[in-house]
Amino acid sequence: MTTTKPEDLYATMLRKTLYVITTTPARGPGMQEKLAAHLDYQIRMERDGILFGAGPLFREGESVPYGGMIILRARDEAEARAHADADPFHAAGLRQYTLTRWMLNEGAMTLTVRYSDQTAVID
Repeated sequence: MTTTKPEDLYATMLRKTLYVITTTPARGPGMQEKLAAHLDYQIRMERDGILFGAGPLFREGESVPYGGMIILRARDEAEARAHADADPFHAAGLRQYTLTRWMLNEGAMTLTVRYSDQTAVID
């Protein structure tokens, strides 16, 4: 019986460094006024290839988010922090955030393109 060594398994993994920003509200008033600017900023980062993914976080059994998560592609922590600081929510002091380096190793993504109605589904 042969046993695969961990280093052999690691050698083929993606090992893509990303940066995870987790946010929590710092103050309530003003969030609604900055929401459009925040979303515009997220969409701009998405189109520029910086934003890997983003969205609200929910505690188990709850329907109201307690915070958010933003995953960025960046050269280093300083670049990721500059993007985080430029978010209108963060710049206005409406959210606090933490920045964590994350290495993406395993996982999968499925993309379905339907020719009949020209739609795409990511799962």
